[in-house]
Amino acid sequence: MPATIRDVARLAGVSPSTVSRALSMPEMVNAATRARVTAAVEQLGYQPNRAARGLITGRTGNIGLVVPDLANPFFASVAKGVQARARRYDVAVFVADTDEDAAAEVGLVRALAKQVDGLILCSPRAGDADLSAIAQETNVVLVNRTAEGVPGVIYDNEGGMQQAVAHLVALGHRRIAWVGGPVTSWSTQHRSIGLSNALYAHGAELARVGSFAPTYEGGIAAADQAVATGATAVVAYNDLVAIGLLARLHARGISVPGDLSVVGIDDIAMSRMARPSLTTVRLPKQEAGRIAVELLLAVLDDPDPDSAVGTRGTLHGELIVRESSGPAPHA
Repeated sequence: MPATIRDVARLAGVSPSTVSRALSMPEMVNAATRARVTAAVEQLGYQPNRAARGLITGRTGNIGLVVPDLANPFFASVAKGVQARARRYDVAVFVADTDEDAAAEVGLVRALAKQVDGLILCSPRAGDADLSAIAQETNVVLVNRTAEGVPGVIYDNEGGMQQAVAHLVALGHRRIAWVGGPVTSWSTQHRSIGLSNALYAHGAELARVGSFAPTYEGGIAAADQAVATGATAVVAYNDLVAIGLLARLHARGISVPGDLSVVGIDDIAMSRMARPSLTTVRLPKQEAGRIAVELLLAVLDDPDPDSAVGTRGTLHGELIVRESSGPAPHA
C-alpha cells in the first residue's frame, strides 16, 4: 500500500502536522527536522495527497482570493502573484469577483470562507467594522487596505504621489487636477491625501474633479471636467482611468502632453501601449500577491494566530516617465 503521512511522521520521529508543514512551507521548519522528513519521504516513496493531508491537519488545502473586478488588469496581476506562490505550497486558490459591489462583498466573503482555510481580500470595499468582524470569523489577510488587527500588505500611496508631483512640478505645472476613484476605495483616500500633501509642499494648487468608476469609461466621463478646472496636468486614480482620459482628450483635439499632461497609477501593460504612452507610478502587483500568500500561510500555521495580528508589509511605487507628461504650456 502507498505510504501515508503518518508513516513518514513515524519514520522521521515527528508529528503528521510537522510533515505537512515541512512539505508545504519548508522555511517554517528547522533544517534538521526538514532533513529527517525529506529522507523519510524519499525512503518511503511518499506522494502527498491533499485530501488525506486535510483529514490530519484539518485543512482543505484551499485559500480564497476576493477582488473588486477581475477585468481590471491590476487585480489580475495580483491574482497571478497569489496563484504562483500558492502553487509552490501545493495550495489551490478560489477566486471571487465582487464586481465593485460593496454591499454584496461581505456576504460573498462569508460564503467563500466556508470552503477555504483562509482568505486574501484585495482592495475590499467593505467598511472597517465589517472587515474586523470577518477577521474574527476566519483567517484573513488584506492587500491594498488596512483594518485594525488584520495582517496585510499595502502600497506607499503617499510616496507614489510625491514622486508624481515632484515630476510634474519640475516640468512647470502649478495647478494639477485629481480624478478620484470609488468613494469606498481605501486607495482613493490615501492617494488623494498624498497628492494634496505633496502639492502643498511644492506650493502648487490642487483641483479635485470627483469620484469616478475605476475604468476606461470612468476616465472618459471625467475628462471634460478635468479640462474645465484649468489645470495643466491630471493625475488619475489608476491607469485605466488615465487611458480613458487620453481617449477623450484625443477626441476633443486636446494635445497630450502639449496642452495637458496625464499621469496614471499602477503601470498595467496597456499603459505602455497607449498613445501617447502613459507616465505612471508602477506598483509591484504580483509581489503583493506573493507576500499575501506567505502572510496567510503563516497565520494558518501559527498555533497562536494573535501573533500575526498587525503584521503588515509596505511596498513602494516607482515613477515611470513616458510620453504623456511634458512641460506645462507657457512654462
